[in-house]
Amino acid sequence: MRVKLLPVLLLLAVAPFPGRGEDLMDAYRQAVANDPVLATADAQRLLVAEGVPVARSALLPQLSANLGLEQSHGGSGGTTTDSNGNVVTTSAKGHTRDRSFSGSLDQTIIDLSAIANLRAAGAARDAQDQTYQAALQNLYVRVAQAYFNVLVSEDLVEINRAYEDAYKQEYDQTSARFKNGLSMAADVSQSKAYYLYIKAQRIQSEDSLKDARKALEQITGKPTGTLKKLRDDLPMQPPSPDNAQAWVDAALQTNPTILAARYTVRSDEHKVSAARAGHLPTLTAGVSYNKFGAWSNVVPGGAGYGPATTTVGLTLRVPLFSGGLTHAQVKQAIFQRDADQGVLESQRRQAARDASNYFNLVQDGIEQVDSARASVDAAKKSLESMRAGYAIGTQRLTDVVIAIQTLASVQSQYTVARHQFILDKLLLKQAAGTIDLKDLEAVNGLLQ
Repeated sequence: MRVKLLPVLLLLAVAPFPGRGEDLMDAYRQAVANDPVLATADAQRLLVAEGVPVARSALLPQLSANLGLEQSHGGSGGTTTDSNGNVVTTSAKGHTRDRSFSGSLDQTIIDLSAIANLRAAGAARDAQDQTYQAALQNLYVRVAQAYFNVLVSEDLVEINRAYEDAYKQEYDQTSARFKNGLSMAADVSQSKAYYLYIKAQRIQSEDSLKDARKALEQITGKPTGTLKKLRDDLPMQPPSPDNAQAWVDAALQTNPTILAARYTVRSDEHKVSAARAGHLPTLTAGVSYNKFGAWSNVVPGGAGYGPATTTVGLTLRVPLFSGGLTHAQVKQAIFQRDADQGVLESQRRQAARDASNYFNLVQDGIEQVDSARASVDAAKKSLESMRAGYAIGTQRLTDVVIAIQTLASVQSQYTVARHQFILDKLLLKQAAGTIDLKDLEAVNGLLQ
């Protein structure tokens, strides 16, 4: 079978090579195409946007046409007079048909309620646009967080595997020393217990890795392959601007969640105006056309068409009393506006808190990463010293085990801290509402 070269080349161009590994942008592109959360936000945005032409339709011309046709059968025979005054005999068998045609054109001239509803629909559309923007910005963070969770889980598995091997070596060496009479049975039991404990930890970390890979797959809709890792030489730069209040001010101005809440309140205010306009009169202009015709085979020559009529006029509708409906609708609209104002204030306070919190986390993260890196170096030297002392009998097995545990702990803290530092920078920009695709591309440049 011959294989066409071009489709194969195209397939190779879009599919990652097994040895290359997937990066953050690969995961993001898959998420944009397959993430159900973003797809739901997009569908909701389009749904709400259609409310604008729906509301506008109440202010546009309304044209309708009606065509009626009726036919009557049977009837008793007899005599009747035709259109010329002659007496004719009618048959008992036959039918009579009536046909009518009418058309009308109405145009609203004054309807303040419809105008307010149109403005409310426009504000609701703008609010949903901002909600979609917030969902898109959240996707940047969700993809990065799920991606980093896989990397951290992989590092923890490697750490636990390495120290499972270390505990196993200690257990084997202790068993050999016991056989040679150089250690006690308690040392063998203790080293075995530590070895089995870290083995259980390794199994648990592998389960966490499987779940982390499934969490990324839940967003991308694709199986998670080999991922590129975060390089060691990270740029440890403070936030820019290096001022917490500047980030808080930016969040209050550009955070899409806050903007969506503001547009929602604006839409509610227009709905209050629309409800109050229910007490006001409306004015509509209308043109109507009517024509009627009838014919029958019961009465020969009895067909006839009436003259067409055209009517032009204005209709003034003045609401007087509707059982308290309008008053209740006004109160409902006011209560909804007040509730959404509370949501807006909650969003403002949350965004200000998030901006301030992530600013502090990024600043402190620089020192945390540096301290964790130094701790790893110190713990490695301590373990080497303890092992050497245990070999010559100056250190106990417990000291060696504690040194192994300490090194495993600080290595875990280091891998978590360095990934969390990059993620906190994204979260800070998300809180300010300024995160975009370039920020994700910058993080992707830190992978290797």
